[in-house]
Amino acid sequence: MTEFDIIVIGAGPGGYVAAIRAAQLGMKVALVDKRTDLGGTCLNVGCIPSKAILHTSADRERLAQMTDAATADKAVTLEALHKHRNQTVNALRNGVKALISKRGIQIVNGAASIKSASEVDVAGTLYRAKKIIIATGSKPVALPALPFNGTSVVSSDEAIAFDPVPQNLVVIGGGAIGLELGQVWSRMGASVTVLE
Repeated sequence: MTEFDIIVIGAGPGGYVAAIRAAQLGMKVALVDKRTDLGGTCLNVGCIPSKAILHTSADRERLAQMTDAATADKAVTLEALHKHRNQTVNALRNGVKALISKRGIQIVNGAASIKSASEVDVAGTLYRAKKIIIATGSKPVALPALPFNGTSVVSSDEAIAFDPVPQNLVVIGGGAIGLELGQVWSRMGASVTVLE
């Protein structure tokens, strides 16, 4: 059994920052996440990719205002929008990974299960720590009457990567991510309705 001073469950902004700070204070730290890519929802499928495509779609809209829609369509394609999103996310993932590596934090991939106040199981391997920090973040929640099916009813995780652009889009929820994605796809040509 591997022992640590602290095990942090969740490698999003809360988790990786806590892990880095604990390592800076001289503690032996494990960072556990079910994703292989560090950064959590915010970096991988939430705030960061949403802002990247929001920015790119705004550039397309400004270009269309200065020239015409056909020029904007050619200059800022759906492929360019997704390429910018992927480059932004990958650059930040690499930055997080470098910070974690620099501090000697052990990354453990897999879903964690807390067995006791000092034990965490990840894929059948038991880890022990003096302290456990739970920083598991957020995930989209389906409505009971509209479960996600990956095609006609999707979460924001899929909506940041539409290909092709949907003709019609109903966004349920007028929060930041919903409104940002609604703006993106409206700028890219979808007819968007927001329900709040």
